[in-house]
Amino acid sequence: MSFAEDVKNELCQYEASSDADVAMKIEASCLLRMSGSIILGMKGAVGIRLATANNAVARRLLGILKKQYELPTNVLVRQGLNLRKKNMYTLSVEPSIEGRQALEDLALWPVTEQIPRSWLKSMEARRAFLRGAFLGGGSVNKPQSDYHLEFMTGNEIFAREIIHVLRLFHIHAGLTERKEEYVVYLKEGDAVTNCLQIMGAQSALMEFENVRIMKTVRNQINRQVNCETANLQKVVDAAVRQVKAIRIIDREIGIEELPEKLRVVARLRWENPEASLKELEELMEGELSKSGIGHRLKKIEALALTYDPLGLEEI
Repeated sequence: MSFAEDVKNELCQYEASSDADVAMKIEASCLLRMSGSIILGMKGAVGIRLATANNAVARRLLGILKKQYELPTNVLVRQGLNLRKKNMYTLSVEPSIEGRQALEDLALWPVTEQIPRSWLKSMEARRAFLRGAFLGGGSVNKPQSDYHLEFMTGNEIFAREIIHVLRLFHIHAGLTERKEEYVVYLKEGDAVTNCLQIMGAQSALMEFENVRIMKTVRNQINRQVNCETANLQKVVDAAVRQVKAIRIIDREIGIEELPEKLRVVARLRWENPEASLKELEELMEGELSKSGIGHRLKKIEALALTYDPLGLEEI
């Protein structure tokens, strides 16, 4: 299973903390805008169809449609032809007056290219917007490869709407065309992790961050041309462990809540993840010795373990 599928599976378990009904409606609307299609019937009847290779996404949309609108929904499973082919799940709501009313409530009928701006007033609504867009047409690289998260849609106006919502979270995205599709993309590590957090993929975020820390520290350490090979792994492991400890503390209580002596060292390490203890001592300009810095970093690690006993393992 790919990392992108793991993210989608996790997002399908997300429960909004507030305005749950509104969040579900926005999520379903954006999901269908990305990959759904309208079915026209007789005498004003309207339905909708969605095809997806992700079982969790199919079940997520099915649950929302049943809970919010009590619509009868057909599910067709088409099995892959060989071991590498995935099953395809097709959800369809046959044309009906009730279907049209549901699509009107979802701002999908009459066909419009933008969702109502009034839907985007709350943070939870904006999160639901991005979550639905990702479930309908999103992908993200595994953290071991190049940083890349994208939303793909056939609608340029909706692609720009995605960019607008990302900007509301201070995330700046690019836009390109690929085979008559519009791709909104993020290529910076911070942007990818922020987007994962906003959508609600906390487990995927932690996996991504752990790999990212390792990559960042290793890359920076490898540029230290005067560092002996025998000491390189020891410095990397210590720095990674210390940065992870600071991240745990920041997540649980915030770095600012640390005593001043520990806070100063925590910020120094956070801002210089590649530095050795000797280099940290030089940055302190004589205010604290190398052994003193090491002693305080060990206290920070010990404190982090009280909040997350397994958080510093597998270094």
